[in-house]
Amino acid sequence: MLNVAQRTWAPARSQWRMSMQRLLPVLTLLSALIAIIALGGLGLPVALGFAAKPLTTVLIIVYAWRRGTASASMRRLILAGLALSLAGDVFLLWPQQGFLPGLVSFLLAHLCYIAAFSLPLRFARRWLPFAVYAVLAGLVLGALWPGIPAALRPPVIVYVLCLAAMAAQAAAWWRSAPGHAQARWAALGGLLFLCSDSLLAIDKFAVPLPAASLWILATYWMAQSLIASSLAPAAAPR
Repeated sequence: MLNVAQRTWAPARSQWRMSMQRLLPVLTLLSALIAIIALGGLGLPVALGFAAKPLTTVLIIVYAWRRGTASASMRRLILAGLALSLAGDVFLLWPQQGFLPGLVSFLLAHLCYIAAFSLPLRFARRWLPFAVYAVLAGLVLGALWPGIPAALRPPVIVYVLCLAAMAAQAAAWWRSAPGHAQARWAALGGLLFLCSDSLLAIDKFAVPLPAASLWILATYWMAQSLIASSLAPAAAPR
């Protein structure tokens, strides 16, 4: 009887999982659009943005949750980084009071990502990506330096170095395995994360950007989705 029930329910369960896999990107995109419109003051209530912003990251965590079954350590580290990013998203809903806690949350998230990307390739094994990202980080810091309050300069320096190291390690992994799809997604995710945070810093410390929420959040969630995709997909059920 039990075996018959299992055979009966297995196709339905598999169909439900496939439907959820197709629906998840649509829900993530819809939630991201709501957050961008609401937080950008483009017509939707700000309270809706307060709900949609963390929800979008939660949906990316759900996407990552079913991936990475071939590497349990990398899966745990990427999921930890996404969870810390979720905490940072919540803190940054209050840009003034939550800036420093948000910065620390994302700093810890990048450390998780660095540890994850150092599993397939030893950290800083290839020097060229680190040299390139060091130059980029220096240019960003140099341009923003006059506008950064003195009390925030030390944590901002540490954060920028950590972010650049994360992006460089992801790029190094890709350079060591150019045909590896997951390495490519990690490298692109690291680059977009740097772009997103640079836009955020320019908007906060230099000059207000037009449609800032669009560019900052769009590149941010693209980065997180690509980093989640650095986990190999789960094997298809038989």
